[in-house]
Amino acid sequence: MKNYKLPLFSLKKQANAARPKKNNWLRFFTLIATVGLITSMSACNDDDDALLTGIKPKGEKPAWGPTIAPEMQTVIEALDSLSKRVSLTSLTPQQARMAPTAADAAMAVMKNYHIAMPPMGVDTMGHTIPVAGGTIHARSYRPKTATGALPGIVYYHGGGWVIATIDTYNSSAQALAEQTGAVVVSVEYRKGPEFKFPTAHNDAYAAYLWVRDNAATLNINPAKIAVAGESAGGGLAAAVCLLARDNKVTMPVHQLLVYPIADNNTNTESYNKYADAKPLSKPLMQWFFNNYFRTPADGDTPWVSLVDMADVTGLPSATIINAEIDPLQTEGQQLAAKLKAAGVPVTTKVYEGVTHEFFGMALVVPQAKEAQKLATDELKKAFQ
Repeated sequence: MKNYKLPLFSLKKQANAARPKKNNWLRFFTLIATVGLITSMSACNDDDDALLTGIKPKGEKPAWGPTIAPEMQTVIEALDSLSKRVSLTSLTPQQARMAPTAADAAMAVMKNYHIAMPPMGVDTMGHTIPVAGGTIHARSYRPKTATGALPGIVYYHGGGWVIATIDTYNSSAQALAEQTGAVVVSVEYRKGPEFKFPTAHNDAYAAYLWVRDNAATLNINPAKIAVAGESAGGGLAAAVCLLARDNKVTMPVHQLLVYPIADNNTNTESYNKYADAKPLSKPLMQWFFNNYFRTPADGDTPWVSLVDMADVTGLPSATIINAEIDPLQTEGQQLAAKLKAAGVPVTTKVYEGVTHEFFGMALVVPQAKEAQKLATDELKKAFQ
């Protein structure tokens, strides 16, 4: 297979990132994710809505989220309980990768409220993708009942380019595969501070090219490949579209950007309004920038500062989903406006009462179910 090297940045030769050692607790959660216990937060039916009415928070609404929905607040309270309210910014990146996540909190809520998991509707398979300086891992999700060549979605997880894995965001990848009928390839790109900018962006683009070039093996229709991502992954998905256009290769047919990092400006309206929000705050975003960027100037490149620096003309149609209680809300909506002004078809919505990371919680948070349906509908349109 080819090693894909990008013309815009020269990379030093880098060894492949070694996976951090995991304690037994984290191994337990990773195992659960792998077999699909938390992944089945994806496709919930109308009967499940009745279960959500019993989810009630224990405390007062937080000062940073006076409009927070009860289900979302319950998840945040569970996260506080699991994490003992320890801020990730007080930890090293290696320690932060071991900390409880919003996905763990959602699973705890499901356990507490006896919310059953639907059976998995996908088969999964691991893949190795060659990149500059090594290889990265990916996992494909294929609907169990599907036959023939299907549309494809290259999915990039969140975590500020520093923390989290494809296991952490397993629920989102599975939801997209089950609900769109597409093969989803979730990419384990390398992260900072071990691998600084632009490594994650280079890996994201290499993974897109790999999926395109290996479409026959993956049983994917090469003419129907989209990109998708959450948070840092949303920014990566958008950057992949820029790179495909600029390198004159076939662009994705659609970009699904869920609360994307689209700027390096931490003084926007939503950054100031939700500076202390959970699970994502202004200090945490600054911590991510410090751990991924080589220098602050990296944040001024078009791949990161999409709102200010990127030329977005000629890019594929986009769906941009934002959470109300999220420092990234403003830049997501600014990116939507910029794409529209450039003539790019855009569907966008800000979901009220929810925080960053809500998208994969469809069995716990009603707005996540709605957001997944919007994403699915727009992807299906693009695949026609």
